[in-house]
Amino acid sequence: MDIKEIMKPENQVKAKSKLLTDVPMHYCPGCSHGVVHKLIAEVIEEMGIQENTVAVSPVGCAVFAYNYIDIDWHEAAHGRAPAVATGIKRLQPDKFVFTYQGDGDLAAIGTAETIHACNRGENFTIIFINNGIYGMTGGQMAPTTLEGMKTSTSPQGRDVSMAGFPLKIADMVAPLDGMRYVTRQSVHTPTAVRKAKKAIRKAFENQKDNKGGSLVEIVSTCNAGWKMTPAKANEWLVDNMFPAYPIGDLKNV
Repeated sequence: MDIKEIMKPENQVKAKSKLLTDVPMHYCPGCSHGVVHKLIAEVIEEMGIQENTVAVSPVGCAVFAYNYIDIDWHEAAHGRAPAVATGIKRLQPDKFVFTYQGDGDLAAIGTAETIHACNRGENFTIIFINNGIYGMTGGQMAPTTLEGMKTSTSPQGRDVSMAGFPLKIADMVAPLDGMRYVTRQSVHTPTAVRKAKKAIRKAFENQKDNKGGSLVEIVSTCNAGWKMTPAKANEWLVDNMFPAYPIGDLKNV
């Protein structure tokens, strides 16, 4: 079967979401961001809420996310996405609002905004990409970097006596009364992708039901920052990231 035949709608097992633009993504080959973008686009399309969704993207690898998913976007300063999303949701409570943030943004400069928005139970969704490193700026150690993990600023491995322990954001916000749904997922296998999509859909459904805050953490790879092939990065994710950041629901009210 040639490529023209494969691309016919009747021969496609899964069509590209209409919300995904034709702009080539700038992410490194093997990066998890593109997969998560696909899931978000599919959920929004399936829920029929394209015209009623506003997303907030701050600084980081996903700074250009607005180029790839055809919805309304608002750019935020580094770490301030939850504060911006709070304003949007309070002014337009009928909108579906979500932030899309990496760990260098959400768990570092944006820690205060994240914790307080979650504590208030703001009725929007936080999608948190955790790859344990600063991906965009050169592979530096992040608050989520594992103990002993080598980065460009910890070439001998993270020393907890100097840098402290990895910051586990989902564990921190799950006990807060304002949070209704906190989960960790991944996108390293087809089964994991399906579970991650289900989690994103649930977070949006919770928002529709005005339940309060939801956080979906995606434990991800950064094969460029980790200096590995995509296949090796997936293996390293399972062997090293998952023990520190276990997959599954932390809170589901």
